[in-house]
Amino acid sequence: MARHFLKDDDITPAEQAEILKLARLLKSDRFSMKPFAGPQTVAVIFDKTSTRTRVSFAVGIADLGGVPLIIDSGVSQLGKKESVADTARVLDRQVAQIVWRTYAQTGLEEMAANSSVPVINALSDSWHPCQLLADLLTIQEKLGSTQGKKIAYVGDAANNMANSYLVACAMAGMSVSIASPAGYEPDVNVVTRAREIAAFSGGAIEVVTDPGKAAVNADVIATDTWISMGMEDETEKRKQDFKGFTVDAALLAAAKSSAIFLHCLPAYRGLEVSAEVLDGPQSVVWDQAENRLHAQKALMAWLANQN
Repeated sequence: MARHFLKDDDITPAEQAEILKLARLLKSDRFSMKPFAGPQTVAVIFDKTSTRTRVSFAVGIADLGGVPLIIDSGVSQLGKKESVADTARVLDRQVAQIVWRTYAQTGLEEMAANSSVPVINALSDSWHPCQLLADLLTIQEKLGSTQGKKIAYVGDAANNMANSYLVACAMAGMSVSIASPAGYEPDVNVVTRAREIAAFSGGAIEVVTDPGKAAVNADVIATDTWISMGMEDETEKRKQDFKGFTVDAALLAAAKSSAIFLHCLPAYRGLEVSAEVLDGPQSVVWDQAENRLHAQKALMAWLANQN
């Protein structure tokens, strides 16, 4: 039965560590593994626009000896004339893995339930687990380890990035402090799950409304756009609601002097992050973006070895 990666805790903390170790190996020796030699094909489906996801998966599949089959859902039958289940039954007879950047998590679950090959969540409205593998790899590179480190996530916590930060960072032994305005708090069920994980990993979970409090003693400060795809009509309201939640030099100064700044990109200078921080010496966002390639290659290679 295929292993899938639909959310951050579809793997164990030990498996997460194993994948990150493999990512470091593949970053140092980029063409050392060819699980898709043949070449085998990997389907990469996009319901949402993308730069980093599209490039990193296409390049990564090629690096691993395979051929990326990029499918824009607007020119396929998926979800319109053909069900997700039937699409899975067609694809899994021809491809080695299925990668999908989509909206509803339920679609990914349906795809995985009907696929005999691994299905990977390249982003959904609920989770962004591939991004977190890249983020954890970046933290390891810059700080030496994730265990015992504190990450402060500031901004919209009612989204996929906050969910994944809570769960994946707890799995990695980190303390997670989430700061958001009232009405934009993280899902209580995700917070509960993260606290369950943290109780065993040595981490801790905190949810506050004061960005300054979250940033105190933080090793990492992270944020995400306040206006995700499909929320453009809420732009002005969100700008008002998130006043005081910009990651600027003053907020970064509240963290440790060695703290690094993360953003999954694209970033909007002057909104969720100041240009001074995004383009400053503590920002590692370009290394973080590159690490999508290495982390996803490790994930795909690891999944190929599980079947």
